[in-house]
Order: sequence, then C-alpha cells, then structure tokens
Amino acid sequence: MKVQQKFWQRSLIWSLLPLTLVIATWRSLAWWSWATAPTQPTQAKLLQIQIPSGTAAQQIGRNLEKAGLIRSQFAWNLWARYLAWQNPKGDFKAGTYELSPSQPLSAIAEKIWLGDVVQASFTIPEGWSLRQMAAYFQAKGFFPAQEFIAAANQIDRQQFPWIPADLPNLEGFLYPDTYKIASGEITAQALVKQMLKQFEQVALPVYQKQRNKTNLNLKQWVTLASIVEKEAAVPSERSRIAGVFTSRLQKGMRLESDPTVEYALGIRQTADKPLTFAQVKIASPYNTYLNQGLPPGPIAAPGLASLSATLNPEKTDYLYFVARYDGTHVFTRTLKEHLAAVAKIRQERISQ
Repeated sequence: MKVQQKFWQRSLIWSLLPLTLVIATWRSLAWWSWATAPTQPTQAKLLQIQIPSGTAAQQIGRNLEKAGLIRSQFAWNLWARYLAWQNPKGDFKAGTYELSPSQPLSAIAEKIWLGDVVQASFTIPEGWSLRQMAAYFQAKGFFPAQEFIAAANQIDRQQFPWIPADLPNLEGFLYPDTYKIASGEITAQALVKQMLKQFEQVALPVYQKQRNKTNLNLKQWVTLASIVEKEAAVPSERSRIAGVFTSRLQKGMRLESDPTVEYALGIRQTADKPLTFAQVKIASPYNTYLNQGLPPGPIAAPGLASLSATLNPEKTDYLYFVARYDGTHVFTRTLKEHLAAVAKIRQERISQ
C-alpha cells in the first residue's frame, strides 16, 4: 500500500508540474508586461533628464524609476543586459534627454542607448559679424555676449593649424550656417569650435582646390570675400563686385567700401541715414577710404557664394559702383561716371 501511495503521489506531482510551469510563466510574462509598460498610458508631459558622463546603467535605472519614467529598476537592469548582449561595444550615452512617462521602458532605453539627446539649433546668416553673433546668442539665452567675443579671440592653432598666424580674432572664419548642438554642451567655446570645423569642411577645401587662381593668401581671400558679402545684396552681382575690387587692388586704388567704415565704427548705415563725410574720414585700419589694400582682417562671415566669387571674379573694366535703393548697383568705369550715377540716385531718393 505504501509503495502504491508513493507512486500515486509522484504521478500527481508530475501531472501538476506542467500546470505549475504554465502559471509561473504566465505570472512572469504578466509581471514583465507590467514592468515595461508606460507609467502613464496617456500622452504625458516630457521630462528632461540629465545623465552625467560615467553614470552606470543601474544608476540610470534608479534615476528613471525615481522620476516616474519607468516602473521597475529590476526590469531596466534586465533590458540593459539584453542591449549589451546585442551590442557588446555599445553603452548608454551621457547627455540631456526629453523622456515621457507615456513611453515604454524599451523606447526610453533605446533613446539613451543611441544617445538621442536634446538638441538646440541656431542659424548664423551670411554677412554677420562677431558682434552680431554674440548678441544673437545672448538673446537666445545661450550665454552672455562677452563670453562669445572672448572665445572668438582665443585661437586654437593646435587643433586648427590652418588658421592664419596674424589674425587678430576669428572674424570671418566662423562659417555661417544652421547648426545643431546637444543642449548640455552649449558653451561659447563649443560653438566656436563647431563653426570653425564647418569652415574647415566647407570653405577651406574651396580655397585649397582653387588657390592657383588667385594671389590672395587665406586671410586675404576671406577678408575680400567678407567685403563682397556685405556689398552684394543681389546674388547675380557678387562676381562683378568681386571683379571691381580685384581690379582696384591690382591698380593700387583704395577699395573705398562703405561696409569697412561701418565695421570700424560699429554702426550700420541706412537709406535714410547714410555715412557722413566726417565718418568716412575717421582713422581706422579698417577704413578703406583712407588706407590702400585690404583691411587687417575680415569684417563679417562670408558665405560660400561670396568666397567662390572672390576666387572667380568677373573680368571687367568697371572700377566703381554705387547702390540703388533696391539692392542692385550701378557700375561705372570712370570717376566722372561714378559721381554722375551717385548724384542721380540721390536725386531719385529725394524725389520719392
């Protein structure tokens, strides 16, 4: 009887074992489904989470659970191990993230694993000076204007050995473009480095490939292109304006460019308030009405079109031009023609 009883007990245990495993598996799956589900199923407000460099995966999980973004740190640890098994060389990335409680654990983990950090964007238009950039960054709340000016005066020639040795600052070499940068990395130094790298990648190769077309060195090229950028309001006139300035330089004539005076004085003339004769006579190394040749450095950040036009100036016998009030210019060959064009445009302005 005892042998028969033990037999039936063992049979009962073995018959119940599959059911026990099914129940345990069901409970595990149910728990996993709960643990990895969003903490708030409906669309929730995004939360910003900062993950410092070197933070361990377990600590990230603790921080996320504390912030209410995941339900279980244990589930996070399991998912982290799964990601590490899939990609042994990968890891969670430091930075600032925007995460939502309505996202499942897998989506949150993937975002941090891939380094999908919050990014800020900024746009530097062609023709802006360092002063304009500095004011723009301050207005966006990035940092004080003076911090940017200070960073632009510190030239890292170890990282950027191609930068001309006699530059007073980085005016003209911070490439105008639209940029994105991780929100946790917004410093004046980081933005200067990013814009210098863009110049290195976009503008510098243009000069290196076509330097046989010009007698200008790198600094002179960017300086002349910056003046062309400030003078040319109409794209179709860039090459002609570059041609006029190139001819004047070759003939030993002063450039007599208004934007160089504006840069020297830190002002901007308008149709209703043009430069005065007194202002044009103010001494400055940047005043091309008083000094022959190019100014000591660029006066703005030239775009690719002006940089290219300076390397490929139009061959012309025009030596003068004056701006109309629609952005175009009247080009003339002699001083007499130029003065007549100036008088006519001023008269048209008065009669309007």
